[in-house]
Amino acid sequence: MSGTVVEAVRGKAAAAQLLSFSGLFAVYKAKGCTSAAVLNRLRAKLMAETGMPKPSRRKRNKMLKIGHGGILDSSAAGVLVVGIGKGTKMLSSLLAGSKKYTAVGELGKATDTFDSTGKVTEEKPYDWITKEDIENVLQKFTGSIMQVPPIYCALKRDGQRLSTLVKKGEVVEAKPARQVMVYSLTLRSFKPPFFTLDVECGGGFYVRSLVNDIGKELSSCATVLELTRTKQGPFTLEEHVLYEDKWTIDEIARSLECCMPLLQEEPPRKKLKMELSEECAMNSEDK
Repeated sequence: MSGTVVEAVRGKAAAAQLLSFSGLFAVYKAKGCTSAAVLNRLRAKLMAETGMPKPSRRKRNKMLKIGHGGILDSSAAGVLVVGIGKGTKMLSSLLAGSKKYTAVGELGKATDTFDSTGKVTEEKPYDWITKEDIENVLQKFTGSIMQVPPIYCALKRDGQRLSTLVKKGEVVEAKPARQVMVYSLTLRSFKPPFFTLDVECGGGFYVRSLVNDIGKELSSCATVLELTRTKQGPFTLEEHVLYEDKWTIDEIARSLECCMPLLQEEPPRKKLKMELSEECAMNSEDK
């Protein structure tokens, strides 16, 4: 057979394998790109490997159905869980489930976005704050707490994201405080003005709001400098994510085989008495 025919046969076999995938796996989302952009790049690489023509924007998800398990801020990095095929129907449970983050905060500075991408709105002294002060404050933000989401977020008003409305210059009021769950919150390091937190939380939680609230509780202010999602459900940054050089059909097949049994092993977390609605979960932005 000619080389062209062989390539066509291989491409057809690869396409059949890709379209047969069903389940969940995890990829690494780098800082500086949106979660949607990661999915688009992943889809493009897989389609290119099969030799299939690039579909139109309207038809691309019909040809290869993929989705992610919760938006991760463009300024954040880490675990992004991906559902493929019928696995996309399993994503809702991960949206409301447990996640872990490592966040680096900076004392003495507040921004409109609650992170380093925004405009500085306030500066306050912080010289008196000690490690013990921060550790004492963290106890107030552990367990079932009420939290006001940031204005710059993926929650919607009239069908549009609040962050989009703010950027258009519209007046946007913060959403009402809502009940969220913090399973654990520890101070990893403190080198003024910087502090590093390890957070395990439930769905609908915003680490940016947490750091902003911690600054206020310390009679100063604070903002997020760096944010990394280290775990979502059973998927960890160290063991399970595929970096972009591994976004191939064979690597995803291996990852699906390895990761799907983890969903059976993941111990359930105690749910809130008033669970977040699916709509809130689907609009959850981490964070």
